[in-house]
Amino acid sequence: MCMNKQDLLRQFSLNIPSYYQPESLSRVAHLQTKSLKKAAVLIPCVDRKEGLSVILTKRASHLKNHPGQISFPGGKFEALDLSLTHTALREAQEEIGLPPSQVQVIGQLPALTTISRFNITPFVAIVDERYEYQIDPNEVDYLFEVPASYLFDPTNLFTKKMCIKGIQHHIFAINYQKHFIWGVTAQIIQALQIQLHCSAITKNTIDNQRDLISPR
Repeated sequence: MCMNKQDLLRQFSLNIPSYYQPESLSRVAHLQTKSLKKAAVLIPCVDRKEGLSVILTKRASHLKNHPGQISFPGGKFEALDLSLTHTALREAQEEIGLPPSQVQVIGQLPALTTISRFNITPFVAIVDERYEYQIDPNEVDYLFEVPASYLFDPTNLFTKKMCIKGIQHHIFAINYQKHFIWGVTAQIIQALQIQLHCSAITKNTIDNQRDLISPR
């Protein structure tokens, strides 16, 4: 069943934003807040007649942070940015040529700290279906779209518990066609899934999800 703009607006606005899985945050709990670099990403949901689809990018392989990974458009807060919302919109325009005039930001998720010392705030947005993209090859290899009904469906999320340096945490991932979405992006998706489906998801759901599988 497809998800349309009205579904997203209703489910996102009626439910309290979900924080990230506690065990996943244990790995970065030792990082001092003052040492973190602020950043923002845009979760761009394209408003198409057949339902919403979500824009994702494959990061360029030469980048210092998270090279070659699937991610949302976004980047580091700059001194001239008026806000983190401005950061997300500016980065989306720089990376994939998405004009801010075709983007309606509808809300945000809690900030997520990463092992690379970023404090990332995700912003959920509706994008006009008439948008045209222009990729910056210095930042992005390519972009693709995933149906929101698939990406935001908790049954498509895989998880695996791992012990790193004596600390238990979860790793999340989603397979879509040839794409393997994991890491920070999958953590953000997991939190958004819970917010959109909180009436159907309990705190124990994560323990019942399928084990993480490797891409084929």
